[in-house]
Amino acid sequence: MPKASRCAHPHHDLSNGATKVPEVTLIFWIIKIAATTLGETGGDSVTMTLDWGYLAGTALFLAALVVLVAVQIMAKKFHPILYWATIVASTTFGTTMADFADRSLGIGYTGGLALLLALLLATLALWYWSQGSVSVETVSTPKVETFYWAAITFSQTLGTALGDWMADNTGLGYEGGALVLAGALALLTAVYFWTNISRVALFWAAFILTRPLGATVGDLLDKPRDHGGLALSRPIASAALAVFIITCILLLPQRAGRNAGRPRTRTAG
Repeated sequence: MPKASRCAHPHHDLSNGATKVPEVTLIFWIIKIAATTLGETGGDSVTMTLDWGYLAGTALFLAALVVLVAVQIMAKKFHPILYWATIVASTTFGTTMADFADRSLGIGYTGGLALLLALLLATLALWYWSQGSVSVETVSTPKVETFYWAAITFSQTLGTALGDWMADNTGLGYEGGALVLAGALALLTAVYFWTNISRVALFWAAFILTRPLGATVGDLLDKPRDHGGLALSRPIASAALAVFIITCILLLPQRAGRNAGRPRTRTAG
């Protein structure tokens, strides 16, 4: 998976050339996969275990996501706990939103997948049209952060739908789907090290694929055994994942990414 090698203090001020998102390293991807798995088990805990339903669960997590994104945008520097809390909120909202699109809207996994893919591509296209780049190294202004978090949220939601589609429509099951996605990520890693393909494109491809990997691992943990899962308690699995993420953040400090330069702003004419 794409990673960077530059070092920076974890709480760089933006005036020192830092972004408000973490440097993309191996630990970034480890925490990201754990966060997406937590999003799956946490979302299912609310909608299924607590029986709130998809609509109420989606509204709850959307509210949490909006608040955290607003706080993240208002922050003057990168805060690891705030950043990852926002990522977890986006994955949890993505879980409930994808389930709502797949099931409550009556369009099925394939329809939900197509809808969410279109929304993500439209967001990335609008971001590129407006700024001239979709690189995370330009996430240093409120406008770019808005595009970034919109793309993150749609990719998380798309990942949930893709994971469910692979498990239910291909016959792979949750375990088989996780293995296929892990293989795809391994291939992306090889492409990163041995080719000159755009690092920005590889980052977003890896970011999108880690979401369904987390979704399938989450489903593997908490789905019934007759559905290919391990039937673990969703709240307990969620708590264990949260502890793991917090431990990683505390023991392996995240560094702020470096700003590649001001994004281009399009003007009329």
